[in-house]
Amino acid sequence: MRNWLLPEYIEDILPEEALRVERLRRLILDDFAMHGYELVMPPLLEYVDSLLTGTGHDLDLQTFKLVDQLSGRMLGIRADITPQVARIDAHLLNRSGVARLCYAGSVLRTRPDGLTRSREPLQIGAEIYGHAGIESDIEVQRLLLRALQLAGVREISLDIGHVAVFRALLRRAGVSGELESELFQAMQSKDAPAIAALARGLDRVTRAALAVLPGLYGGSEVLARARRLLPALPEIRAALRDLAALSRQFADLGHIRSFDLGELRGYHYHSGVVFAAYAKDRPNALAQGGRYDEVGKAFGRARPATGFSMDLRELAAAGGGIPRRSRVLAPWRPADRALQQRIAGLRGRGIVVVEELPGHGRHRRELGCDRVLVQRQGRWVIQKQD
Repeated sequence: MRNWLLPEYIEDILPEEALRVERLRRLILDDFAMHGYELVMPPLLEYVDSLLTGTGHDLDLQTFKLVDQLSGRMLGIRADITPQVARIDAHLLNRSGVARLCYAGSVLRTRPDGLTRSREPLQIGAEIYGHAGIESDIEVQRLLLRALQLAGVREISLDIGHVAVFRALLRRAGVSGELESELFQAMQSKDAPAIAALARGLDRVTRAALAVLPGLYGGSEVLARARRLLPALPEIRAALRDLAALSRQFADLGHIRSFDLGELRGYHYHSGVVFAAYAKDRPNALAQGGRYDEVGKAFGRARPATGFSMDLRELAAAGGGIPRRSRVLAPWRPADRALQQRIAGLRGRGIVVVEELPGHGRHRRELGCDRVLVQRQGRWVIQKQD
């Protein structure tokens, strides 16, 4: 076995893709900043008990673990930055009002999310802390759509669910523990016979509601059907009001593809609205997010929260691409003052200038320059590369 081979689903990012990804990172973070989001940079690894606090079982199996040689305690390499940002909001910033935070960095996962995905996503995202209303959910979803548009992604649509509906039904019936876990798995796979079998011992109203939940999928008409078919529990009525508000807010944009009341993505982590963004001809979600009010409570300071995250590599591949900047080749003459002033002036205007090192003329094409600096009548001018 060659010792320079990388592990499965781990890849180098080569210059052309790296350039697209880095430009996207800067573009999106700058846009987040213009909307009032402050950048934070959590560490790559933490003690496991801190890293996984409030996330239930969703991230445990995705987290690489190792023993700290200094303390002997178990460390984890982050598989998601969002819980770290929640910790920063709860314990380091300690603000009482609304906090808008954003981040960008690598995460590492024990398994890829799909056959075409990396185990080292380049995660970028934004979060709002301290506001429990649907208005903050609307803000982060609009921010998400803007980020996708900045990346050149077209024909974007959202799939939206609400985990509080399923939770309210189980709470009404007093379901917890192993049965809750089994019902969750059956609901995720929309396995109607399994749901019916597992709910056999529950009351008639809960059985009927669980039976119809996987089929509550489609456009805004689903919300009206849900009001007719589901019990009038306060949590369910509140969830349907929130989804109706989202439907009205995005009607002008046409971005909501479907509502799915049986969607339980991040069930042990999220507490309310959940959503995923898709683009035409892309099989995987380009972004995912939702409300996770209970994570702040797990850190000892209850703070409502909502946000989203994206993989910059997926985003760069899905977008229209960023045009490659023109590059100018210059001779290597450090003592030529006029040439060095000309090079500095071009770079100051944002033009890429590459100085050709001595003895490498035959490798000129590898430098990717389409123009060259040449001396004409005592002046350095740009002309097309031969």
